[in-house]
Amino acid sequence: MKLNISYPATGCQKLIEVDDEKKIRPFYEKRISAELPADSLGDEWKGYVVRISGGNDKQGFPMKQGVLTQGRVKLLLSKGHSCYRARRKGERRRKSVHGCIVDASLSVLALVIVKKGEGEIPGLTDNTIPRRLGPKRASKIRKLFNLSKDDDVRQYVVRRPLPPKEGKKARTKAPKIQRLITPVVLQRKRHRMSLQKQRIEKKREAAADYAKLLAMRMKEAKERKAERRRSASQSKSRTESSSSATKK
Repeated sequence: MKLNISYPATGCQKLIEVDDEKKIRPFYEKRISAELPADSLGDEWKGYVVRISGGNDKQGFPMKQGVLTQGRVKLLLSKGHSCYRARRKGERRRKSVHGCIVDASLSVLALVIVKKGEGEIPGLTDNTIPRRLGPKRASKIRKLFNLSKDDDVRQYVVRRPLPPKEGKKARTKAPKIQRLITPVVLQRKRHRMSLQKQRIEKKREAAADYAKLLAMRMKEAKERKAERRRSASQSKSRTESSSSATKK
């Protein structure tokens, strides 16, 4: 079985092949995200603690977190699931995945060093690979360099060198900082807030005008109703008086 071991502190990664099953046996029956000592791999790994982060079986099917079995199963996967990339909107597909429990059918097991031991591992802990890309969000740049809100984030953005061209100066490229608060951003926010206040005021005035118009219409309707009743009572009294006069 091959072990793909990574060390996030240095950014290094190393692939080692282990033929002795006794060294691999402590990893059997363990799940993804389980942490265990790596002493069984050899004396140079004394004190190291690793975390299982995944793996592939001999046919290349990946391990999937949450599938509590050792063998391979077929699952109906959709957008958002691991081990699957949707090609179309709303697409679902039945894919074969390996369970999250380590067994002898795996060909590659991915491990992450959680705790460094006593000795150095050549090619893994003795070398540091600089990060090619730095953080892009303003808050994450502040967190990386421990900046306060008064410091200018634009001065601390990580620039990456571009490939040199003959006869030209060396150039670097910086990412566009996201969520950066500038005077223009504040001005746009003030403009949005003023538009919102104007809309609220306009709605309030429109509601007041509508209530006034509704009260006026209701008053007119009451007056018309009262006028109809008055005219009906007057016509009734006239008919009664004329009928009494004819009887006499």
